[in-house]
Amino acid sequence: MAVQKPSIPKGTRDFSPAEMMRRQYIFNTISSVFRTYGFAPLETPAMENLSTLLGKYGDEGDKLLFKILNSGDYAAGLDAEALRSASKICEKGLRYDLTVPFARYVVQHQGEIAFPFKRYQIQPVWRADRPQKGRYREFYQCDVDVIGSRSLLNEVELIGIVEEVFKRLGIGVTLKINNRKILYGIAEIMGHSDKMVDITVAIDKLEKIGMENVKAELRERGIEDEAIAKLQPILELKGSTAEKITTLRKLLLSSPMGQLGIHEISSVFDYVERQGIALPIELDLSLARGLNYYTGAIFEVKANDFAIGSICGGGRYDNLTGIFGMPDVSGVGISFGADRIYDVMVGLNLFPSEVDFATKALFVNLGTEEEAVALTALRAVHNAGISAEIYPDAGKMKKQMEYANRRNIPYVVIIGSNEVAEGRATVKDMRSGEQSSVPLDNIAQALR
Repeated sequence: MAVQKPSIPKGTRDFSPAEMMRRQYIFNTISSVFRTYGFAPLETPAMENLSTLLGKYGDEGDKLLFKILNSGDYAAGLDAEALRSASKICEKGLRYDLTVPFARYVVQHQGEIAFPFKRYQIQPVWRADRPQKGRYREFYQCDVDVIGSRSLLNEVELIGIVEEVFKRLGIGVTLKINNRKILYGIAEIMGHSDKMVDITVAIDKLEKIGMENVKAELRERGIEDEAIAKLQPILELKGSTAEKITTLRKLLLSSPMGQLGIHEISSVFDYVERQGIALPIELDLSLARGLNYYTGAIFEVKANDFAIGSICGGGRYDNLTGIFGMPDVSGVGISFGADRIYDVMVGLNLFPSEVDFATKALFVNLGTEEEAVALTALRAVHNAGISAEIYPDAGKMKKQMEYANRRNIPYVVIIGSNEVAEGRATVKDMRSGEQSSVPLDNIAQALR
């Protein structure tokens, strides 16, 4: 039998123990902030019925769904016509995000839920995208949502969560905010409210492809130059947030929906100012977020000091549960992209040094008598809640020291024959090279 070269699918990754400890640091930090704001954890299956997923992300999103072949040899008995029909052989798909499964859960379990319902969810999602730097086919999202309330206090609470998460992680960020009602108002004054989706999909690409390419894409979608001429000055508005809002009110005077969006976003900025939130926030009228289910405020977060796409995003959705038979239930949420946050923290060297080791101390093993004493001392260290281990095989000190270095273990505890006779241990700091002699029953205290 030929030897198979081990590999994994493109756009997926293995995570080493060192990488996992850093990832867990991110997850623990984020979930701790979520819990501080009163959100409870939730998990949903990796697989959803395709009927749950299709049509929720727009045409471009639907193309990125991973469809799962029905199990076993189901396709073996189908004729050629049946095989051509995806609905016959694929009834399930990997989840594309955590928001749609959350909406499905809310409807399915509505009798058990107290509204407004506040949940957070940290799980992987899958997208059949082209892999590139910062973009993967399998990646984790850290979602936080509140559903069953239209209050703008929920938007402000999410902004507070964004501020606190990135403050704890040490990442300088800017939050960009817009409102889909404003975008609808823009489509109205362009005379193309029926092409709202086409317009938002195009302008959402403004930062990536530039104004001229956005205009070209709008023309391809059947929007004439006269209408595009009304859009361009809105997207290029300059000045402070207050100045932009004042100009927008005039430009969208004929659109009640646009005026409602301006009122909502103005109210959010007022709340933020009153609460003393220091997070830099920009009103970005080119921000569209292409997902069809957003209906109000939309958010994106960019790292200030590291070149990468958005590391956090979300928005208000007023009727996502309606398609599952529970209409008029408004929700708002935001998702933290753990993989991109990881890349930013590695690039800016932001992880605390203690995150990089699983074991704080290695007890060397120098023989039967020494091992017995070391095991007793090790148990006391464990009981004190300190991570430690003993080298499993008696052997040369040099080999065990090299092992500690390779494992990035910061302390080595040496109990040799002299230490046994004196009832003491030598504790060596592997980073500084300093070592000290401590009583056997004080090892835990020394390691602290």
